[in-house]
Amino acid sequence: MPEYSDNPLRDPQDRRLPRIAGPCVLVIFGVTGDLSRKKLMPAVYDLANRGMLPPGFGLVGFARRDWKNQDFAQVVHDAVKENSRTPFREEVWEQLLEGIRFVPGTFDSDESFSKLKETITELDEARGTGGNHAFYLSIPPSSFELVVSQLKKHGLTKRDEGGWNRVVIEKPFGHDLESAKELNDVVSSLFEPHEVFRIDHYLGKETVQNMLALRFANQMFEPIWNNHYVSHVQITMAEDIGIGGRAGYYDGIGAARDVIQNHLLQLLALTAMEEPTSFEASQLRTEKQKVLAAAHVPGNLSETTARGQYCAGWQGAEQVKGYLEADGVDPGSTTETYAAIRVDVDNRRWAGVPFYLRAAKRMPRRVTEVALSFKRAPHLPFTATDTEELGTNALVMRIQPDEGVTLRFGAKVPGTQMEIREVSMDFAYGGSFTESSPEAYERLILDVMLGDAPLFPQQQEVELSWKILDPVLEHWASLDEQPQSYESGTWGPQSAWDMLARDGFAWRRP
Repeated sequence: MPEYSDNPLRDPQDRRLPRIAGPCVLVIFGVTGDLSRKKLMPAVYDLANRGMLPPGFGLVGFARRDWKNQDFAQVVHDAVKENSRTPFREEVWEQLLEGIRFVPGTFDSDESFSKLKETITELDEARGTGGNHAFYLSIPPSSFELVVSQLKKHGLTKRDEGGWNRVVIEKPFGHDLESAKELNDVVSSLFEPHEVFRIDHYLGKETVQNMLALRFANQMFEPIWNNHYVSHVQITMAEDIGIGGRAGYYDGIGAARDVIQNHLLQLLALTAMEEPTSFEASQLRTEKQKVLAAAHVPGNLSETTARGQYCAGWQGAEQVKGYLEADGVDPGSTTETYAAIRVDVDNRRWAGVPFYLRAAKRMPRRVTEVALSFKRAPHLPFTATDTEELGTNALVMRIQPDEGVTLRFGAKVPGTQMEIREVSMDFAYGGSFTESSPEAYERLILDVMLGDAPLFPQQQEVELSWKILDPVLEHWASLDEQPQSYESGTWGPQSAWDMLARDGFAWRRP
């Protein structure tokens, strides 16, 4: 059996052995929600199935349900069967089952939190978890303060000798800069900065981490990764679905707060950052913070931003409703389902290179990518007809789906004439590696238990991101008109295309 990660005999540089968490208890608040059922509980099982969890592990669910331990165990079992990525093995399940507990109750119930403390104490003794506890707040931000205060009141934030306590927070980290600071004040009153893990699941994706490998493990890209060669950068997160049953969360939040403030600005930081001295958490954060501190939305916000709202249309062969017709949405809602902004980074490497970020629902297809478009050669020794089908060189990093990297360049068409056409050189993860990439939540939950935080944004990054986005949100809130409508199954409102056209560019159609 592989040694635990804290074994002093193991060389931390030896990559042949997997990192394995030490004994601990994971408490999930909001355990009946979709995130827990579809992502968290399956991720815990997959970690166990891959040998990444120690025998000394406990899983506690806390929710407003009249369940016993066995009822919750059945919920976990069903979620694992339906959503886990690894095959179900009875012996793994039986070992996991021994550490599963459930505490019924509400966030304002002292009795429930007293019961939670008893349950955790019992697991510490029965499973040998040594006072190591991680509290996962898979709940609305409005409930954070109440839950954290209850943890403090009932002594659950006290650190046992040799043990640790950590808290995990799901986005959104506030709804603007002021609320993000207030939220941080609540959490930091009980937990040290290194004990707070803000989950941005995009940073746990293997392909996002591969962006760092692509840049810093390969000398061929670094010389052209700057404003001398790059004309502009497009970062896209397009979804082909609507809001589904999330109207209660989404209406009033919108695409900019939901995606741009966290996922896309983090992708921008990883794309634009300088090389860190190492991949330790502090070094990565320092370089990302430098980029975000230098970034801003320029000029006239009516020209450098765009927002839209999908209306009825065709999604493939299916006719779908518009946003305002969805159940639970205010018919007069001005919430955007399409958000696009231009961001400039004022530093030596990127001055003059616009970064265009867009996030949208009801697009023709689901895709997340980072595309660097390069400047045309200053002189082309061809006639105009030779290069009619030549586009611009581009390097496209595909985050999901079809994870990989595409390089677009010009090549001669076979024949007697000198005709240049754009072609693609493609790398796909599925075609190059036999092992499958771990799901983002597997990596992030394991990192929480290990206390390893390179993939988790800290408070300063959160605040810098809000400083970039807040002026945009304030500008949109001051407008009287509705977001511009766009038909479902199309690539967004005309205003977004006009935004790039003013700079001489056009959005990619992935």
